[in-house]
Amino acid sequence: MVRQLAALILLATPCDATIPADESGRSQPVASAAGIYHAQGGMAGEVTQTTAILQSRLSAAPGPTEGDVPGVHGWGKFQYALTPDFAQAGETDWIEAKQEADCILRQQIYGLQPGRTYHYRLIVGVDRSLTQTGPVHHFKTLPQTDQTTAVRFAVGNCMNYAFFFNGPKGDGRKARADAKDRELGYPAMESIRRLQPDFFIGAGDNVYYDHPAKTPAKTLAEMRRKWHEQFALPRVAALVGEVSTYWMKDDHDYRYNDSDPSGENAPSHALGVRTFREQMPVVPFIDSTNATYRTIRCGKLLQLWMVEGRDYRSPNSSPDGPEKTIWGAEQAAWLKRTLLASDAPFKILVSPTPMVGPDDAYKRDNHVSPNGFRREGEEFFAWLVTNQITGLYIITGDRHWHYHSIHPSGYEEFACGALNTENSRLGRNPGDPKSTDPQSLVRQLYSDAKPTGGYLLVEALPPQPDSPAHLSFSIRDEWGKELYSATKTTLALQPGGHR
Repeated sequence: MVRQLAALILLATPCDATIPADESGRSQPVASAAGIYHAQGGMAGEVTQTTAILQSRLSAAPGPTEGDVPGVHGWGKFQYALTPDFAQAGETDWIEAKQEADCILRQQIYGLQPGRTYHYRLIVGVDRSLTQTGPVHHFKTLPQTDQTTAVRFAVGNCMNYAFFFNGPKGDGRKARADAKDRELGYPAMESIRRLQPDFFIGAGDNVYYDHPAKTPAKTLAEMRRKWHEQFALPRVAALVGEVSTYWMKDDHDYRYNDSDPSGENAPSHALGVRTFREQMPVVPFIDSTNATYRTIRCGKLLQLWMVEGRDYRSPNSSPDGPEKTIWGAEQAAWLKRTLLASDAPFKILVSPTPMVGPDDAYKRDNHVSPNGFRREGEEFFAWLVTNQITGLYIITGDRHWHYHSIHPSGYEEFACGALNTENSRLGRNPGDPKSTDPQSLVRQLYSDAKPTGGYLLVEALPPQPDSPAHLSFSIRDEWGKELYSATKTTLALQPGGHR
């Protein structure tokens, strides 16, 4: 609790102040020279063994003001070090926080050591001569690729701010009863922070442009506001300030529900793509041409793939056939090529939308939809079997319930569910005529018995004298209570991941 309160003070205190000593006895200087604040804290994204993207946004207030967190012009540079006293610290060049870039400071750093915790902070001011030191955050680099070490991470998505504060119908019903606690933000974020995983994956729908439905975000200013309010929530800012992050987008934090690149409705495809790249540290700079699909190797045991599901897709309404695609030819070829090249015993594909399901039959924007992109999905599973890709599991976002399902080919999928209960629902089961699997071809080992928010906790553990290496999937509710778990070992892995 002391740690949480300290985090909240850090987020709301101006630069010319110093908060009391923390649990280690060190006083913590806090930045805000001449009214510069860090309402959204700091964030480390796309962390590898030797690199990371550091980001912070300069704000003119310690929190939301009249429905937004206004930005403020200034200058800053990041300092980073292996010790919290910043002995032998490295630092970036000065960066200008410009209004046209939403006052965001972002810089990729290099030359880091694998498997180490780094501390970082921002030196900030209205210019480069009069500065103050900002709050201290930290992240952990990935372990060396030849090191057999434990790796633990969490996956969450579908953070519906409007539902959390006002209920699904916007009338306050079914919203959090404790208004004071609600102001801190999602309990799941605090639950994850306390676990101190190596990293967190936001698997899509990190904000909802189309909620509330009566006032959807269509302009750049309106879209930015969604990110500001979400990441200024103290529990969100505290988590991303302590845990490495990777971010993926889906329909709601791109354009609107089930959106694709076609159509004239605002926001446009181009604006949706650009705003995500601006707000999240997924590329080194906003106008970078870097693709947002990527793979990361987490030590010797585990490799992850995070795919892009909106940028390259065909129109949802197109007839399914050889040319219809979510991934696009280049990404699909990259995915197959890198899977074939991987020697990781455990492989995880993180998809913003389901590949096994079941899902609602009326949907047409994912790989399990009969009128959507099922051909591409089924061809991919056939390719996996043909090429004997072992140890592969799928984690999906998008669906607002937790489940563990097995495709007829044997490959398994875990749904991380909606982060907050107000945005959750019961799922579709195999055999349901209103599902994408009316013939019960999918075998489902778990689905929520009642609507609940939460996340997925995944852990790869090295072999011990009495047990082989294994991969565990733990479905948690938003308070951290385990609802279901499954463990996979490296013994006799067959295509589809089964023992």
